[in-house]
Amino acid sequence: MALLIAGLALWVAAHWLKRLAPGLRSSLQDKLGDASQGVVALALVGSIVLMVFGYRAVEFIPVWQPPSFITGINNLLMLLAFYTFGASARKSDKVWLGTKLRHPQLTALKIWAVAHLLVNGDLASIILFVGLLAWAVASVIIINRAEGVWVAPARAPAKSEIILVVITLVVFSAVAGIHTWLGVSPFGG
Repeated sequence: MALLIAGLALWVAAHWLKRLAPGLRSSLQDKLGDASQGVVALALVGSIVLMVFGYRAVEFIPVWQPPSFITGINNLLMLLAFYTFGASARKSDKVWLGTKLRHPQLTALKIWAVAHLLVNGDLASIILFVGLLAWAVASVIIINRAEGVWVAPARAPAKSEIILVVITLVVFSAVAGIHTWLGVSPFGG
């Protein structure tokens, strides 16, 4: 459990360094120059490694038993999460959802966390997904306070929407295939 919690803590620290400790960040940049970005990236990769290995190492401790119908809801939420994440892709104009959401990537992560909480009732899953959900919620609050009023971007052409839907379906299929290959069926059974 310690590795999982350490991974979550490192994830939060690496993401919030520039917002909550700007002096430490500028000191790091002064000492390392452009390499400071590499240090942050390495910390993020390290946090993911710690979370994955920590999650896999924890003994399965059931907290609740998800009903079987939740699997379909999870899959719909995952489609929505991939689509929402993709709504942030373009730099200037955005697909329809990207013009409505200030933080599509963080919103996608929140949807992903909720979807996984629905189908995983063990203690390690609850710690991991609630931890990442809490981080995403707090990040939205921190960013909104720091950046003030949001101006919605211009709307992208309809072609971009179609491309995003196709990409969403391809990514969902690939992720479902990877889950199946790893022995975790995303479709139940």
